[in-house]
Amino acid sequence: MRVAWIAAALVAVLVGGCGGERQDEDEPEGEFRIQVTRAAFPAEQHIADSSKLRIEVRNADDETVPNVAVTVKTKAPGGGGAAVAFGEDTGDTRLADAQKPIWIVDRGPEGGDTAYTGTWSLGPMPPNSSRTFEWNLTPVRPGSYTVAYVVAPGLDGNARAVEGERTRGSFDVTISDEPVPARVDEEGGVVRGEEAGGGDEPPN
Repeated sequence: MRVAWIAAALVAVLVGGCGGERQDEDEPEGEFRIQVTRAAFPAEQHIADSSKLRIEVRNADDETVPNVAVTVKTKAPGGGGAAVAFGEDTGDTRLADAQKPIWIVDRGPEGGDTAYTGTWSLGPMPPNSSRTFEWNLTPVRPGSYTVAYVVAPGLDGNARAVEGERTRGSFDVTISDEPVPARVDEEGGVVRGEEAGGGDEPPN
């Protein structure tokens, strides 16, 4: 059974202009055992303080996975529109762009951009190998959000994940509107997590 969530996100889009090839062209059909072995994203974050989302995927099959892909969606409680990767759809049709960023993507998985909204792929994955998807992000909107992800062995649904394996998950994240405390050390470096002016009081 195809994962409806992926099918809704992976709308067929042609790459380039006329004569361009689909990124999912000639994708083999079948089921593949892929597993999320580790996923991490800080639950407590601060405005303008960089954070990192990491998702590690393993091919537990004895065949090569055609094109391992991750789709990310973010949903705010009470949000009016559809969830998007690292932002929120306000659902306000009066706006030219109803999507507002929650995180700025400073750097996504290297070589992982696709023609599909909110989806990154890292190509074929040989048996017993792993791939790590990593995003460097900067929070820009305070609030509480749920960031969900789902992993697939291909882009168009022909290649499907074996049911029962761990291929999806989510993070509940709170972004504070207070910047993370920081100070400058004696060597001119920035030390985060510590207030400036700490230490012993100077003598009179």
